[in-house]
Amino acid sequence: MEAVPGENGGLEKTEGRGKKHKGKHDKDKPWDDPSVDHWKIEKFDPSWNDSGMLEVSSFSTLFPQYREKYLQEVWPMVKSALKENSIACELNLVEGSMTVSTTRKTRDPYIIIKARDLIKLLSRSVPAPQAIKILNDDMNCDIIKIGNLVRNKERFVKRRERLLGPNLSTLKAIEILTGCYVLVQGNTVAAMGSFKGLKQVRRIVEDCIQNVQHPVYHIKTLLMKRELAKNPALANENWDRFLPKFKKKNVKQRKAKAKEKKPYTPFPPPQQPSKIDLQLESGEYFMSDKRKSAKKWQEKQQKQAEKTAENKRKREAAFIPPKEPSSHVADSTKSDNDNDEVAAMAKSLKKKAKEFKQQEAHENVNAESYIVNAENARSKKKLKSSKSN
Repeated sequence: MEAVPGENGGLEKTEGRGKKHKGKHDKDKPWDDPSVDHWKIEKFDPSWNDSGMLEVSSFSTLFPQYREKYLQEVWPMVKSALKENSIACELNLVEGSMTVSTTRKTRDPYIIIKARDLIKLLSRSVPAPQAIKILNDDMNCDIIKIGNLVRNKERFVKRRERLLGPNLSTLKAIEILTGCYVLVQGNTVAAMGSFKGLKQVRRIVEDCIQNVQHPVYHIKTLLMKRELAKNPALANENWDRFLPKFKKKNVKQRKAKAKEKKPYTPFPPPQQPSKIDLQLESGEYFMSDKRKSAKKWQEKQQKQAEKTAENKRKREAAFIPPKEPSSHVADSTKSDNDNDEVAAMAKSLKKKAKEFKQQEAHENVNAESYIVNAENARSKKKLKSSKSN
């Protein structure tokens, strides 16, 4: 169905017409080939811009004082890297700034933006060898400001530590899964990598600092996405059904103690006595200036004397020996207990020896000797009885 001019000058719909014939401008273009990767970033060729830059573009950034010594050491390396791309740079130690600008030899119009990112990363404590990689076409950077996301300083520090993890384990996991270099420094997070990775890093950092989601949950999600990407059958499907869904748990906070409400009284509280009233009450108001100053000096001297005595007592307290437990009493009781134990042990040993001897004598009895002893005992008894008679 097509619209064609009608009899009344308007447009009328007509059916049954064929496709419009292609003209000379409707031919297939050479870049319509499916084998051509349109997303590939080609390396810049200076022949694309022979005339160079029309105007001088420059960027400047400040750096903290603690980075001054390091920047002085690595500045020759930075200067040589920028010189390869025909960019001039200057390190001003008086103002504490770094400046980059284009020259007549500069051909790449975007390299000045890369140079600006380089000095930004250097000022945010990124090491120079790592920061220089930003000059490559496939490398991008993002500096995430986290200082103004949380007002409470203690909470901010705790959440920033949460982003790092124990022994920087969480930060390393984020770097591996996103393919980015991440550096947490002060109130900013510097990240370097691909656009996709930088987007993931920004989301993880902001969610962590704003207490939306813990970085560990993001790491779990990224791990599952990496496994799903290996399966070509799921390339064109939605992965939401495979990804975990984490619910935020509300931790119960301690309830603040409610203040006891005082009973309502329509009358205002009594007026407090003023300084003059107190002076009138004590009689100080009628004293002369000389006596007032003498009284103040006397009170001051009294306070000083009390304070001196207290300090002296505290100093002397350190030299007072601690009370030792009465060792001689403890030793005497201990020795008495030991003597009792030894006596009881000796008594038991004597008793056991006596029993052992009796048992041995009973076992080794000789019949003849037993009879002889018995007869001797009888004869002795008879002699005793005769003598008594």
